[in-house]
Amino acid sequence: MSELKNDRFLKALLRQPVDMTPVWMMRQAGRYLPEYRATREQAGSFMDLCMNADLACEVTLQPLERYALDAAILFSDILTIPDAMGLELRFAQGEGPKFDKPIRSAADVNALGIPDPEGELQYVMNAVRTIRKELDGRVPLIGFSGSPWTLATYMVEGGSTKEFGKVKGMMFDEPQTMHKLLDTLAQSVISYLNAQIAAGAQAVMVFDTWGGVLTPRDYKEFSLRYMEQIVAGVTRENDGRTVPIVLFSKGAGGWLEVMAETGCDALGVDWTLDMADARARVGDKVALQGNMDPSILYANPERIEQEVKIILESYGKGNGHVFNLGHGIHQHIDPENVGVFIDAVHEHSTQYHK
Repeated sequence: MSELKNDRFLKALLRQPVDMTPVWMMRQAGRYLPEYRATREQAGSFMDLCMNADLACEVTLQPLERYALDAAILFSDILTIPDAMGLELRFAQGEGPKFDKPIRSAADVNALGIPDPEGELQYVMNAVRTIRKELDGRVPLIGFSGSPWTLATYMVEGGSTKEFGKVKGMMFDEPQTMHKLLDTLAQSVISYLNAQIAAGAQAVMVFDTWGGVLTPRDYKEFSLRYMEQIVAGVTRENDGRTVPIVLFSKGAGGWLEVMAETGCDALGVDWTLDMADARARVGDKVALQGNMDPSILYANPERIEQEVKIILESYGKGNGHVFNLGHGIHQHIDPENVGVFIDAVHEHSTQYHK
């Protein structure tokens, strides 16, 4: 495979020196871009877009044509694994994801198999291979998965939720059933991420969107434990390079220290924490990724640039910072403001790396 021309993202994740702070955005290939909306229209549906390697590659590369981003992230969805397990995922207009066959009992859990990444999920690997070829070494490609707890939440609830009643009901009432489900998911995620790495992903990220809805005790038992299992099982070297792994639990900033003990290379940080505090708490154990409030991108260019400077100063001098939003970019953000943000990170971060 072609030589990597810009590897500052991978270096920063491994806390190695870089010339400037690398930057990318969660959901950077997405609905805020008119060109994405046009490709999505052409594909017919969101899942058709995910399953077409050429179109998934096209939308992955669209933000890189506009902005000086330091990484590309595979265009896919966190719910591909449960869909491949036979839960029949669909996206209802204006309602988000729905599963026609949710998990409601121990029998449902026992019936689940571990999907074959080159079988039911081959379309994801085809997308990774296509993107990696088209990137031609411009920037690294990030692969990803949902965390076991987050996947289980959608699978048991049957879709999005504000109450978490069904999934927490199973967790409290039938902890053994929940642990069996989470273990099956952890094994599936390991196999899925390893296949992405074999297909060309150069870093991987685990999105634990719903980790923050748990108590500290339940978080350790039902979320962190399974992410630790994933960290231990994922391939950490490929193509003669280290493959870094990033864990991101939204709303779980209180547990950074225990997250840093998992053996991961980096932690995603949402905007509810100060970067200086986060850095002081994890020390040299891991790199940090984040953590601008996505809503800052609704502000004027001067305010956006000011916020970038504040966060860079908060992290301070030295290695181990990847600039990102604290969560995914919103769909109604002006693409021009994204350019202001990306350029400001590069322009103002060089002083922290001399």
